[in-house]
This record gives sequence, C-alpha cells and structure tokens, in this order.
Amino acid sequence: MKTYILLLRGINVSGKNKIPMVELRKLLNDLQFKNVQTYIQSGNIILQSDKSKEEVGNQVKIEIKNKFGFEVPVIVKTITEVEKIFKNYPFSLENEKIVAFCFLEKPVKEIILDIKNTGEDQYKVDNDVVYLNCVSGFGKTKLTNNTIEKKLNAIATTRNFKTTKKLLELSKS
Repeated sequence: MKTYILLLRGINVSGKNKIPMVELRKLLNDLQFKNVQTYIQSGNIILQSDKSKEEVGNQVKIEIKNKFGFEVPVIVKTITEVEKIFKNYPFSLENEKIVAFCFLEKPVKEIILDIKNTGEDQYKVDNDVVYLNCVSGFGKTKLTNNTIEKKLNAIATTRNFKTTKKLLELSKS
C-alpha cells in the first residue's frame, strides 16, 4: 500500500468551493482509502491506497464532483517525490517564511516564465514544480499561482514551506 499526498486546488477560498474536511474525510474513507488525514482547510490530504497516483487522483476528482457539485483539480504526490522537491530546493532556506512550492499537474518544458518586475523574488521551474523564494512576501509577489498557471499552461497549486513540511511529516507517521 502506498502513501499519497493529495493537493486540491482552490477549495475553501473566499467562500468558494466549500468542502468541509469532516465530509471530505468521510467521502475518502467510504471510497476505501486507508489512514485518511486532512491538514488545515485548504485541501491537503494524506491517504493510503493500492491504486496508482493517476487512479487515486481521478477517483477523488470524480467523487468530489459527484458529492459537492464542482470540479476540483487534484495533484497527487508520493512521499519520495515530496522529499526530492525539498532536497532540490535551489534557494536559501534561511527564511522559511518566503519559501513555497508551486506543484504542477504535469511536467512542463518551459523554464522561463517571462514575468516582469519580480524584484528580488526568485523562481525555478523544474519538471512538475516551481520553486519560489518570495522576498517581497506572498501578498506582493508577481509569482502568483494564477500567473504561473497561465505562463506554463498547467494547473498548479501552491503550498508554503511550513505546510509542505507538515504534510511530509504527517505522511510518514
């Protein structure tokens, strides 16, 4: 049985696409996933399954639409993939509050985002993740999830260092 980290995009934001975590956990347990956990209200799930990443992601996406009535992109990662993302972070980790990971639904070939006026903010596109180091802060950066999605033509969801680290820790417990 494999452990997966699922990242849902755009739920429980500004009153849109509301999914109570209790109901989401019940749905996932009813689907026979094992050891289902959620972390905070923004669509972070850890679960175990014998199914492939693709099967898990597709099933969760379909069942959320059936139960809650709207589509939600679901990005699925293994523990090994998230560990590798941490290991390959190309910028300083001195200030974890300015570190984030923009997870992409698919690998991309582009490595330049062509975003003007990013100031000291830095990014690196690497396969299916965009590493972010936002010195200006996440409220002011031009390196937003929506901008990255448009530039790379790929669905994305961003998590900060603290959340990503916690998901990794929970997935190993």
